[in-house]
Amino acid sequence: MRIRQHANPTRTYYETFRGVRPRFEPGRPIEVEVGCADAQFLFERAAQDPSRHYVGLEIRDELVDWVNKKAAATGAPVVAVFCHAQKHLAEVFAPASVARVYVNFPDPWFKRRHAERRMVDDELVTGLASRLAPGADVFMQTDVWDLALAGLEAFEGRDVWYANQAGPWTFWRAGNPFGVRSWREQNAEETGLPIWRMRFTRTAAP
Repeated sequence: MRIRQHANPTRTYYETFRGVRPRFEPGRPIEVEVGCADAQFLFERAAQDPSRHYVGLEIRDELVDWVNKKAAATGAPVVAVFCHAQKHLAEVFAPASVARVYVNFPDPWFKRRHAERRMVDDELVTGLASRLAPGADVFMQTDVWDLALAGLEAFEGRDVWYANQAGPWTFWRAGNPFGVRSWREQNAEETGLPIWRMRFTRTAAP
């Protein structure tokens, strides 16, 4: 299968929600990966703890189809949803329903004119705050310094809703605490690239 490396999220096509909202069992915790790609991280989390729902949000529809076919074939409690994460969280999740969110190595969009395409911004941080349950966990990691600073600024800028588990304006230094890795994290560690991580707790809703 040929997979697009990038999809321009500013296209008007992505303004409309075109995915399928998953069905969730009451009382079963929901973990979400924003920009899941092939969902390697979520499949490994599901193998580690199959008692939870694992939802990957992805803007490339061919990857959504691939992930859902793999989940059906393996019986893993993983589902991918075709959506624009900054705009469609309310279409996918009920308020205060998500237990944990992962943002693993988002696309850096290095060119200055493409900066508006970056995923972690005030719109995403604000949208997540209303979908996360009280005490929910947010974990972000990247090997791009500019994205690390932007992510830290986005969450710290909404400190009325989030508490930094490492302390204000501080990166998380205890490594990945979840015991599973995305392909990009695995590659970064094996090639010696620095990884900046941050971890927040949802303290209040908008």
